[in-house]
Amino acid sequence: MTVHFFLLGEAISQERLGWIEESLKFYFVKLHPENLLHHSRHEEGVFTFLLTGDALYSLIEPETMRIWEIILSLPSVRIICDRQELSLRGISVEGLKMKHPDQVIDHNRLGVGGQQSFWNDVAKIARQHEQPIPSTIGYLQIESPYMYRSSLYALRCLTASIDVHASAELYTYLDGVHLGHTGQHPTESENIGKGLEEIAEKAAKRGLQCQMTACARCATSRGYSTWDDGKGLVVSACTIRPFRIKNMSELADRFEHNHTILGYNVASIELKKEGQPASFSLEESGRAPPLLILITRTPYGTERAFGAISFAVGCAAKGILTRVIFIEDGVYALTGVHTRENESAFFSLPEIIDVVAGSDNLQFFAFQPSLHRRGTSKNPKMNAVLDIGMTELGQLLFYPPKGEQAGHQRVIFF
Repeated sequence: MTVHFFLLGEAISQERLGWIEESLKFYFVKLHPENLLHHSRHEEGVFTFLLTGDALYSLIEPETMRIWEIILSLPSVRIICDRQELSLRGISVEGLKMKHPDQVIDHNRLGVGGQQSFWNDVAKIARQHEQPIPSTIGYLQIESPYMYRSSLYALRCLTASIDVHASAELYTYLDGVHLGHTGQHPTESENIGKGLEEIAEKAAKRGLQCQMTACARCATSRGYSTWDDGKGLVVSACTIRPFRIKNMSELADRFEHNHTILGYNVASIELKKEGQPASFSLEESGRAPPLLILITRTPYGTERAFGAISFAVGCAAKGILTRVIFIEDGVYALTGVHTRENESAFFSLPEIIDVVAGSDNLQFFAFQPSLHRRGTSKNPKMNAVLDIGMTELGQLLFYPPKGEQAGHQRVIFF
């Protein structure tokens, strides 16, 4: 049975795959050395990597393929590729399959309609995690439609969820709120808005719940007008019928539940029930899965870093144990002195971190190997952000925080 899985869609850098490799080594050496001794291989891996989109290029690029070879040499690791996306890109993984025939899978599971789909594999794995039956599968979307192919993946995932008789929930954040805009008429792409309406109708016919929520802050900043329908639901005049615009607190309510939440770049880690607790932990006694947010982008080039911190604050305010790690290019939020114009309403990332760092259920970390790789260091005044290395990253990923009762931890890449 799958224990941990990574669902990755964006291009995977050598740096990212490198720290993932080291994390897996930490898991087997520190937590399960017996697997290394017996080199056991399960039919369904302890670690499953579900690769779609541009992440598939990492299987043929020399620098990352070398790391995949190391990862596949570990026990109970497998890769499931999106066959349609491989074909679209003209990528062949036959060389890797010849070396690891039982671990590299490039043909997908049949769905209800008799067609193969990568998202059928994803939905099956998502349902394996501990949760009430009938189950729910959520999907977090932060990118806009049409400019990014990830919106199609959201449609495929929600459809597959309903096909395995799971209720489907879509959470749109940042530019993801544009998925629900009314009047979409693309000429060269599948209609995302229409596709979402069809998913809602399909769920209703099968007696399943289907919720589609947009973050109010993100929607308002992008010009979505709102009104109250008299039932306590905030509705936009320019969104499709299934969409509801709600504040971050209401969106975070869904993250208090124990269902699996997927996305373009996420992971789900089963928490070890026994053994040493994490070095960095907060008291938590609820069933809400803890949340690990990885800020991987530069602080001001996009809204990703600010949006990640806002998301973390919203979840922590609901009592969800939330840890934020600045990693890869995300460490630039912590370096140097960030100076803004005196009369600007805009706040720098260090200022925002200083304001929210004392919040309950919220901690910040700086991944030192990413700083060293860039030849820089954290601003010493950023003492609210704790320095961590590879060992501590492994602990944050795989050790359950003290008092944690949830069966898995959610990981989201921003």
